[in-house]
Amino acid sequence: MTSVLSGRSRLIVAGVVALLVVAGAIAWAATRGNPFIVGAVYPTNGGQGPGGVEEYRGVQLAAALANSQGGVHGQQIDLRLKETDSADAAPGSVDSLMAGGAKVVVGSYGSTIAYPAAVQTYDKGGVFWETGAVGDLGEMSTETAAPYLGTRVFRFPPAGTVLGSAAIDFINSELRTQLPARPLTYSVAYVNDDYGSEVGQGALDEIHKLGLLLGATLPYDLNTANYAQMAASIAQAHTDVLFVSSYLNDAESLRQQILAQHVPLLVNIGTSSSYCLPQFGAALGSEAVGLFASDKPDADVLKTSNLTPAAAQALSWAKSQYAQRWGGSMSAAALTGFAGAWALFHDVLPAARAMTPAGIAAAAQAMNLPMGALPNGSGLQFGTRGTASAGENVRALSVIWEWTAPNTRAVVYPPAYATAPIHLLPVSSAA
Repeated sequence: MTSVLSGRSRLIVAGVVALLVVAGAIAWAATRGNPFIVGAVYPTNGGQGPGGVEEYRGVQLAAALANSQGGVHGQQIDLRLKETDSADAAPGSVDSLMAGGAKVVVGSYGSTIAYPAAVQTYDKGGVFWETGAVGDLGEMSTETAAPYLGTRVFRFPPAGTVLGSAAIDFINSELRTQLPARPLTYSVAYVNDDYGSEVGQGALDEIHKLGLLLGATLPYDLNTANYAQMAASIAQAHTDVLFVSSYLNDAESLRQQILAQHVPLLVNIGTSSSYCLPQFGAALGSEAVGLFASDKPDADVLKTSNLTPAAAQALSWAKSQYAQRWGGSMSAAALTGFAGAWALFHDVLPAARAMTPAGIAAAAQAMNLPMGALPNGSGLQFGTRGTASAGENVRALSVIWEWTAPNTRAVVYPPAYATAPIHLLPVSSAA
């Protein structure tokens, strides 16, 4: 009797297992047939609108390339944009996207948008993937907010502090022999929001670290800034080297006041969102010549010899597609959007053992791609929890630009990525 019952039990168990296998196969097939929804938050209007649109275009191209190659785990990427023009709009945008099925949210170009979008995505249980903003996410590294960065919040481009410190290092090392032998005075002007403060602090920290002479520190509010007074303060501090962290319009206004007041600078260097933009050179013409910028590269000047064959092929495809869809060439914002999203779609998501926030985050944490493995020259490796670089891509590429002629700029540093030699051109101090 016992052996008969055991046989029946075995038959029942086998039947249940078979049913579970079939059910699992059906569920997996259904999952593979459904798209994988990725939310996107980018500004499309206002002062950050042009850059936000450019960065999102790059993300769109990355999704299109991934889908042309079969998607991720058999699922097509369904990219859904929620236009987000302010920090206040970010939480609602994230809520809407995640309610619609997004497990991953990419963004955000705007540093003021990045922090609230990242926090809301994390709090709702998703993964936030920053493709371009360099501003302050430092609040996430405090004792009370430590779980954020490096857990389910990741930043692909270099942090603002890196851009600020890289600018000062470049001047102190690469330009120093071309400058007077006496101690030089450095002044720092920065817009006092998340972006400007992060980048400006990076410059200030490096000035202190290197024991350089600090003249004026000039944080300012976009709504109340007095550029004539700022230029006067820069002159009164006997500034030799001026570092500026700004947006486009304020950068132009400050530069024009420096020219109007004949402030005799030896070096003027800025960073992303202003000094490196084609619009900056177009607005200032010859008055931009000799200025430097610390920022990410764009597609036109990136040396493909520094890229792996796969990254070079992806970049070539993206440049061609960009020209067909929108005309012109890929800006730095478009390239970082493409490269950052490509890293997510091509490397991280396929490596995830489960297409869940936890599975995706684990795959991101395990990434170890060398420099040049991604289409903008970057690699991919995130700082670990409990370190100052938690959640930051420690293999993000940044370069130094120089305006070498009216409406003409080139990458001059580091040497491996340079498209022109460094020339310490006279910085015009007369209108």
